[in-house]
Amino acid sequence: MASSLPCSEIGVVFDLDGVLIDSHDQHERAWLHLADERNLKLEKEQFTASFGARNETIIPHVFHWADPEDHRAIQELAERKEKLYRELVAADGIKPLPGVLSLLDSLRDAAIPVSLGSSTPRKNIEACFAATGLDRYFGENITGAEDVTKGKPDPQVFLIAAEKIKCDPSRCLVIEDAIVGIEAGLAAGMRVVAVTTTHLREKLEDRGASRIVDSLGELNVETIRVILS
Repeated sequence: MASSLPCSEIGVVFDLDGVLIDSHDQHERAWLHLADERNLKLEKEQFTASFGARNETIIPHVFHWADPEDHRAIQELAERKEKLYRELVAADGIKPLPGVLSLLDSLRDAAIPVSLGSSTPRKNIEACFAATGLDRYFGENITGAEDVTKGKPDPQVFLIAAEKIKCDPSRCLVIEDAIVGIEAGLAAGMRVVAVTTTHLREKLEDRGASRIVDSLGELNVETIRVILS
């Protein structure tokens, strides 16, 4: 998709939840609140399996809360969950994960473009960016749930994110915490760094990531250049 565009030297595409911020608790509480509110069943294993997926996949195929063809019910449940999530983010406050700001500052200083490729609805992204100030790094280079027709592990979100910074996928690094996100990055023809925010290191091994880190504090401009060399 992006290979025909004028290409930046390299670019970095970030996921949001579990990479830039940790709102795992708010997502879990929002889903649990919705389950209680609607008298729906939700197991811990189902929540874990939902990491990185879009609501259109989670609600019918992971939680089994609606028929896959009942788009109205899926949308209504998704909108209610995300409203609950934004309320929790506003009430709790949220901060960037360790190492995020220093990495973003160093990338900006090195004139390396960054883009966001997330399964999160844009209203959620805006709420998180407003609370953290991360919008100043990404500007218009934001791709969310409404911008794609296929969720991760399909590579569409990352290909669009790369296109926004005019960078060939082969010269992009994806930073992800979810297994479906790692798969999406690799399917896009990108290198991937996996972060152990959501899954234990052993769950991320042998998934194809170029490197596994415990925080973005382990990355800098030079390590990124080496990974993409």
